[in-house]
Amino acid sequence: MSIYLFQILNGVGLGMIYFLLSIGLTIIFGLLNFVNFAHGAFFLLGAYLCAQVHIMTGNFWLSLLLAPLAVGFLAWLVEKLLLHRTYHLPHMYQILVTLGLALIIQESSIIFWGPVGKNVPTPEVLQGAVTLGSFAYPWYRLFVIVLALVVALILWILLEKTKFGALIRAGSENTEMVSLLGVNIFKLFSVTFGLGAVLAGMAGVLVAPLRGAEPFMGTEALGIGFVVVVVGGMGSFVGALVGGILIGIVQSLASSLWPQGANIMIYGAMALVILLRPYGLFGRA
Repeated sequence: MSIYLFQILNGVGLGMIYFLLSIGLTIIFGLLNFVNFAHGAFFLLGAYLCAQVHIMTGNFWLSLLLAPLAVGFLAWLVEKLLLHRTYHLPHMYQILVTLGLALIIQESSIIFWGPVGKNVPTPEVLQGAVTLGSFAYPWYRLFVIVLALVVALILWILLEKTKFGALIRAGSENTEMVSLLGVNIFKLFSVTFGLGAVLAGMAGVLVAPLRGAEPFMGTEALGIGFVVVVVGGMGSFVGALVGGILIGIVQSLASSLWPQGANIMIYGAMALVILLRPYGLFGRA
């Protein structure tokens, strides 16, 4: 029984990383109605920048601060220079442009860091494990859960209790009306896109000590991010949180019961949710 409890806790930790990855995806789509296939590449870039900062300084905490900000700035710059030109175009063109951007980031990572993955050691202060009942749980995974919960709380306050959050929610309902009220909607779009990339970059940093940084992790992350969004419901903060934890637990348990089919179980869970609730657990028609 303890092994399953351990895997559930692992799934919660993994799910909180998936939440950070997918909440940016759902915010960007909810406000901009923009399909961003480069989101997984921002996750990839966060992991590689974490490895690079650690190589240069040996300080994981500095990478946790700098890497997400660098990813967010790059995303903001790309949105200002390129992506905003596609907002009025059909989703097909947005997919092509962002898919091309994802491939550029992926191949550039291979050129710069090489085809072999980079390992990032766990910070010394978080090495070891804490005893929980009859089993030990790594301190770093516990840290990931706590940090992601803190970020989730801050993000909820930002979206629900501030003027910026009110504008995002209003913009997701009717962008034209928000523009008529005198709000620079394109500036709001840019900031929102950058915020989503910061969260994806943070998820990449947090996952780096668990699995390292490797060139094709962005593609896998993009697929999981869309699964979480579909399961939780498009544009739903609570949906991204619950969906991320649910998918993390399903993947973690499946890795113990059926390791070869762990990824299949993720998509099986998504299919089941779609059959029961086509708009996701917390989504709206």
